[in-house]
Amino acid sequence: MKPGLRVLDSYSVIAYLENEPGAKKMIELLKMARDSGTDLLLCVINWGEVYHITRRELGPDRAEEVVALLHSLPIEIIDADTPLTKVAAEFKSKHKMSYADCFAAALAKSRNGEVVTGDKEFEQVEKEVRIHWIE
Repeated sequence: MKPGLRVLDSYSVIAYLENEPGAKKMIELLKMARDSGTDLLLCVINWGEVYHITRRELGPDRAEEVVALLHSLPIEIIDADTPLTKVAAEFKSKHKMSYADCFAAALAKSRNGEVVTGDKEFEQVEKEVRIHWIE
């Protein structure tokens, strides 16, 4: 049986990349995605957040290495179109969450999936979106 659709947020990706708490669960999820042939989803807004954090903290060379690594993993980058942005803006208008986190929540809601995260900000949307906690 294939696992349900999962949407990564920046927190989960950085946890994996930097071997932070939650990295072991991320490795398991990546292996499951690879073995099942079901990609994990990552909104381009969250991809950009991972890129800018890596570039700011570790420099442009490491940021480009991360881009290459992400493209080698079973992760599908999803563009932010107008309908997705509307749902993200609705989340932002109702909750005290970062705008990027709102895109992860919006993608999960629009695709009937679950957000993979350890970021406690997502507790605010647990009644609207399923959360797969990695910590």
